[in-house]
Amino acid sequence: MLSKVDLTCGPDKKGSKEELDAMEKKLTALQLAVRDSGIPVIIVFEGWGASGKGTHIAKIVNPLDPRYFNVYTMGKVNEDMVMRPFLWPYWVRTPAKGRLTIFDKSWHRIGMPDGVQRWRLNPSEIVGFYQDVNAFEKQLTDDGTLILKFFLHISQDEQKKRFKDLERSADTAWRVDTADWAQNKEYDRYAVQFNQMLELTHTEENPWHIIESEDKKYAINKIYKIIIARLEARIQALEGPAPKSGDRPAPVKEARECAAKLDGVALNKTVDDDEYRKDLSQYQKRLSALGSRLYLKRRPVLIAFEGWDAAGKGGNIKRLTEELDPRCYEVIPIGTPTASELSHHYLWRFFNKIPKDGHFAIFDRSWYGRVLVERVEKLTPEPVWRRAYGEINEMEAHFAHHGAIIIKFWLHIDQDEQLERFNARQNDPLKQYKITDEDWRNRAKWQDYTEAVEEMLSMTDTRNAPWCVVEANNKKFARLKVIKTVVETLENALR
Repeated sequence: MLSKVDLTCGPDKKGSKEELDAMEKKLTALQLAVRDSGIPVIIVFEGWGASGKGTHIAKIVNPLDPRYFNVYTMGKVNEDMVMRPFLWPYWVRTPAKGRLTIFDKSWHRIGMPDGVQRWRLNPSEIVGFYQDVNAFEKQLTDDGTLILKFFLHISQDEQKKRFKDLERSADTAWRVDTADWAQNKEYDRYAVQFNQMLELTHTEENPWHIIESEDKKYAINKIYKIIIARLEARIQALEGPAPKSGDRPAPVKEARECAAKLDGVALNKTVDDDEYRKDLSQYQKRLSALGSRLYLKRRPVLIAFEGWDAAGKGGNIKRLTEELDPRCYEVIPIGTPTASELSHHYLWRFFNKIPKDGHFAIFDRSWYGRVLVERVEKLTPEPVWRRAYGEINEMEAHFAHHGAIIIKFWLHIDQDEQLERFNARQNDPLKQYKITDEDWRNRAKWQDYTEAVEEMLSMTDTRNAPWCVVEANNKKFARLKVIKTVVETLENALR
């Protein structure tokens, strides 16, 4: 891609001051239209060292209202970033509806073999890395985010000249380091790597815009025109008929047996009280030891609990955590999304809770709400919740690629057992808070939920993130099965 770019641009393409002033005013108006239309916008700047990323970002934001945009410089890496999946720092910084986020350097360059950031990938890993990148961008655009990606291109000689100009002043010399000069010295090799990055992440929905940046006036003129055209097109699309984009078919699953139908689960399993106490204590001690080993190995663990109302999620979580170091786990109850969460992609709030390496995150309900309660209660259109199967599988695969161990439980009880537990809660003053009108309403839709659960288990049961269906009519049997499954899964992962 870069080899075909003509870096010689005539003065007639730079744009007059009057033209640039008019485009700035246009950007001011478009920002307000974006805010009022609730469009999230991401602008990405990549390119050579000294190609003008900071200069052009400053030009773009100058006419904008600073209350409605954020700029993030992503070249440096801190511990929070290193100890989480590489897309985490970008997911948590994605804009809310109606806001603009600008990234100075982005998720794309992490895949470059020279390890521009902490993550160094061997050649066999790079294609998989860029598949994660493209999935991330598609998830955002399917949800309505507009992504504009700019690569600022300059020649080796121009870069060398700019580095020398920067070094002449004490005020700017700090901006040039040995890594910058190494890039200039090995310009051709870096060009190959940048080309690979551009080609593997240039998609129809999210194309790269190569900006000839030898002349700064020409570059900003071209950037302005692209931003204005893309924003105007998105706003006009919203004013027309509802778009059909965003409904992609459910993904082809990995070759794996589908989960069993729920009506085939034997719920009459029990355990002797003495055996329960002995085994529970033994497995809790093993889990405690595993917690230390996982911390030393820096392996994160995600455990998701789903199940019928009153199926015992809280009781299982309590037994799991009783012997764990409380500094190394967090239990995350998932309820109705807040206004801030609703203004972002639905996976945003879960990325905000991803544990650091060596820690546990235990979800009491999870991202599967999109294909369960949101489906059954018709809170989300069918094309959107159907799209979520693929998005969830991609997200979990991304966590697994980072080294996360993912364990998912469906706690299964029958309707009679649920009714008995509902009544017990209602009659116990200390447990009445656990039973709500919504629980009774959900019970009336048992068959609808059964169909949703069975499809969820089938569509999202993958090698990296398998489901475990737990026979939970007997609480003690369920607790033992859960903790045994966790311990054995972690031990296998650490072998």
